[in-house]
Amino acid sequence: MVRSALRSAMGAGFMVAAMASASAQVLEIGADASPTGLDPHLITAFPSFMVVNGNIYEGLTAIDKDLKTVPSLAESWSISQDGKTYTFKLRSGVKFHDGSDMNAEDVVSSIKRLQSKDIASPLASRLSAVESASAVDPQTVELKLKEPSAALLSSLATIAIVPSAMEANKDALQKTPVGTGPFKFQEWQPNGFILLTKNEAYWEKGLPKLSGLKFNIVPESATRQVGLSNGQYAMLPNIDAATALQLKGKPNVKLAETMDLAYTLIGMNVSKPPFDNPKVREAVNYAINRQEIVDAALFGAGVPGGPLSPALKSWALDVKQFACYTHDPAKAQALLKEAGVSTPVAVSMKVLPRQDIKDIAQVVQEQLNKAGFKVELVNQEQGQFIQDWRNSNFDMFASLNAGQPDPDEYFYRTFRTGGSTNVFKYSDPEVDGLLDQARTLQDQAARKAAYDKVQQKLACSGPAAHLTYGTLFSAMNSKLQGYEVMPNRSLRALRNASY
Repeated sequence: MVRSALRSAMGAGFMVAAMASASAQVLEIGADASPTGLDPHLITAFPSFMVVNGNIYEGLTAIDKDLKTVPSLAESWSISQDGKTYTFKLRSGVKFHDGSDMNAEDVVSSIKRLQSKDIASPLASRLSAVESASAVDPQTVELKLKEPSAALLSSLATIAIVPSAMEANKDALQKTPVGTGPFKFQEWQPNGFILLTKNEAYWEKGLPKLSGLKFNIVPESATRQVGLSNGQYAMLPNIDAATALQLKGKPNVKLAETMDLAYTLIGMNVSKPPFDNPKVREAVNYAINRQEIVDAALFGAGVPGGPLSPALKSWALDVKQFACYTHDPAKAQALLKEAGVSTPVAVSMKVLPRQDIKDIAQVVQEQLNKAGFKVELVNQEQGQFIQDWRNSNFDMFASLNAGQPDPDEYFYRTFRTGGSTNVFKYSDPEVDGLLDQARTLQDQAARKAAYDKVQQKLACSGPAAHLTYGTLFSAMNSKLQGYEVMPNRSLRALRNASY
């Protein structure tokens, strides 16, 4: 989609001339898929997140490369003694890309927008503890909480601040985003490219160093690899192990890697047979050989994974603690017999259109079919997959989902009864109680004890069979400096990059 300003020949000519003069500093990025939308409060897919998060939009806080919470649009904050009042001091001189000032009213409006049932944001659960937001003065925002929320500061990093005029608008930001970030939206040519240009009025002096970012939509992995090798693209972000293996050792190409927070999973709809029976869900886990998935689909670049990434060293349990992670097809068949279901259990599995997920789905299909299931794979285009996912229109699905620095950000919205991304329709009073308790605790050891119990419960009988955590790679031209790959897949570090 093209901004209305570009409709005039004069505007288009000026843009082309400007971009030509600075073309050496516009970073050409090879992306595997086109975004399904650009509204930061509505998007759920990586191709959208990659473009908007940290580049176009910012939150009150941000997450750094070490997964620590740091100031962003809020330069500082204070927390009341009872943990139920947060007061944020906003940076002065911050402007939206349309030239208007960003102030406390925009922050309050953004929070209300995200909480609105009409907007139906998948991020809503992250602010479920917030009772009210108010502007004390143009530079000060006060959040009143129903109860303490240990994960609030981390969660606010994912809550983009948008202009207050957008509070009730469901459509405008999907096609024409307006944020405060280091790069501003210029043009979207569907299935072609998305062009972002430098925000000359960015609040952090000296940033960004690049003149712009151009996300070229190139579905074919081989084409992206050739483009990086011949200099057409300067970066392929967040690539899988197979692509990294192909690029290793190529002239003028360097690889950066980290342990991924994102997880691969098989999701199960527990609102209807056969997955309404926890024994069937447990059977799925016993049928799966996770190490085989790592070896066959991830080329060894990953580890078998539970509900939390091993990158979260303070939180994640070792998968050796989960009995059902022992590959045992006979045990799976015995559980199906106990569940009273007729075998083979015929189900369909919808597959996220990524090559690594397609590979994983094929391995899982074979494993399940040897253990009493009969799985049909359904390959969909991304928009349809996301729509069916959001509408709980599936028996099973194979996907890659984003992980978060704090367990509450993933567990509460995904597994709490009524959670905003609980597409599985899962409901367990014990899990609900533990999640409600853990988010109010300030003591790290007490929170970990609660999340340990949640992991034990979810691992074998939950609605998601967690599979693997991969090594996350980014490939780039050796001339690109200052960029660091982040475990949460954010490209926020591009503000510091130069080329």
